[in-house]
Amino acid sequence: MSTRHRHPSGEAFARLVQQAIADLPAEYAMLLDTIAVVVEEEPPRQVLDDMEIDPEEELLGLYQGLPIGDESFFGSGGEHPARIALYRGPILRLCETEEEIVQEVCDTLVHELGHHVGLDDDEMPY
Repeated sequence: MSTRHRHPSGEAFARLVQQAIADLPAEYAMLLDTIAVVVEEEPPRQVLDDMEIDPEEELLGLYQGLPIGDESFFGSGGEHPARIALYRGPILRLCETEEEIVQEVCDTLVHELGHHVGLDDDEMPY
C-alpha cells in the first residue's frame, strides 16, 4: 500500500534517504564508503547555470569529486572528499509517495555513483 506523503520533514526525508541507501545493491553501497551523502534543499543557482540546466528541468543530485580512475596517491592534495548532494525540493516535486521518494533517491544515487566510477550521462544504465 502506498503512503501519500508529499512533503516529509527534513528529518523524515533523511530517514527515507537512509532507507534508500540500505536498499542499494551491495556493489553500489560499497562505493558509498568513501563518499559523503548530503541532503540540500535546492541546487545552487550557480550549479544550474554552470551545467546549463533549463529552468523547467530539475536537478535531483550532483556528484562532486574525482572519478575513481582519476584519483592518485601522487595528486596535489587539497582536494575535497567526494560527495553526492541530493536535492530534497526537486525530488519532492517529482514524487508523490514515500515509496517513490525512496526509489528516486536510489536511482539518483546509482546515477551519481556512475559519475564516481567515471561514466558520462550517456553511459548510465538509466
